[in-house]
Amino acid sequence: MVAMGRSLDWDGFAAKLNGIEVIRDAAQVAKLSKDYYSYSPILQSLLADKVGDLVVRPANEAEVLQVAAACVQHRVPLTVRGAGTGNYGQCIPLAGGVILDMTKMQAIKWVRPGIACVEPGAKLAAIDKHTRESGWEIRMAPSTYRTATIGGFIGGGSGGIGSITYGQLRDRGNLHAVRVVTMEDQPRVIELRGDDVQQVNHAYGTNGIITELEIPLGPAYPWAELIVTFPDFMTAARFGQALGNADGIIKKLICICAAPISTYFAAFRTLLPPECHCALLMIAESCLEPFSEMVKAWGGTIVYQKTAQEASKGTAIYEYTWNHTTLHARSVDPSLTYLQTLFPADKQLRLLEHMYHHFGDEVMMHLEYIRVDGVVQPAALQIVRYSTPERLREIIQYHEEQGAFIANPHTYILEDGGRKTIDPVQLRFKERVDPYGLLNPGKMKAWEQRPS
Repeated sequence: MVAMGRSLDWDGFAAKLNGIEVIRDAAQVAKLSKDYYSYSPILQSLLADKVGDLVVRPANEAEVLQVAAACVQHRVPLTVRGAGTGNYGQCIPLAGGVILDMTKMQAIKWVRPGIACVEPGAKLAAIDKHTRESGWEIRMAPSTYRTATIGGFIGGGSGGIGSITYGQLRDRGNLHAVRVVTMEDQPRVIELRGDDVQQVNHAYGTNGIITELEIPLGPAYPWAELIVTFPDFMTAARFGQALGNADGIIKKLICICAAPISTYFAAFRTLLPPECHCALLMIAESCLEPFSEMVKAWGGTIVYQKTAQEASKGTAIYEYTWNHTTLHARSVDPSLTYLQTLFPADKQLRLLEHMYHHFGDEVMMHLEYIRVDGVVQPAALQIVRYSTPERLREIIQYHEEQGAFIANPHTYILEDGGRKTIDPVQLRFKERVDPYGLLNPGKMKAWEQRPS
């Protein structure tokens, strides 16, 4: 039911959007049709030629409704975009059509103790700047914190800096409510609250256009930034696990990098010799004394430390963690790629240790500790020395056979990445709010494979 966009009279279509910003310049449209899918050599070949036909930047919900109505009338595919900082092609238009750039809708509508109401184009850093005035901050963020939008994070993210305390975005309580514009014959606004938000949470914009969100906040601590080095990787990894389990120490980030990953960190190269294994950390300033005692007990060495005030300027440590670790590695060696792995809960980290020794430098170990169902576990974004698609599949298969969960970053299909199963709740919601399948077509397997 999706129209072939290039057969449409785009001048006539744009005329229907009178008063709304429309971008027709081919270079700009191409730029706004991309994200960071180039991290994956598999996705590079699949997505390089995919572009939209025009970009529309609505300024408010009424304009979103107007765009939705025009797209439905002409059966034009619509792909919602935030800042385009994702890594899996979530916002790349497989069928052309309209790119709906939400970055103009950036209002912070209100802030109350523990909760805020924001528009989807608001940048995470801008939200924090506002909420910290009253002692609160967003609970978690990707390493693209400075540029990512809240709508893009909810639509395409799963967790990040802060997940060691608050879990993942899908956990109940980490998204309170959303307003969504539908793509029905008469587009309308639906408000989803409580568990109903899961119908659009991490759905790649296939299930409605988010125009407003109510998000929970956490106490805003002054976060000290530290780097600790260790003589061997498994000591560093077990330190990370123990720090995650240390309930009396308030933390926001526990990133562990095996050698030689630190050689890719230009800003820290003088501090980190090539053979060192390191922990990149954000710890509440009030907890630095007990934290230092813990480092001493584990035989670590603090080689870098900044107060929260010092950390507010210059290099931000979080920009060397999560998928920024991959970014820095690829800036040195563009042939590198990555995996996303969740190791099972095990304080001894036996499977992780096996994988570390089994693959060696072919799969360089990079851990981000998170909380999963109340238990601290290592999530890995290993850096992979890529050779062939077949070898990459072998590496993934070996992990899965040994009991590690792979959230495959080398696919743009929603269910083939992290979910692994078709979500009937999201499918039913899409059937109701997007009956013609115009929203980000080609990304949801459940829709593409449903009985005709």
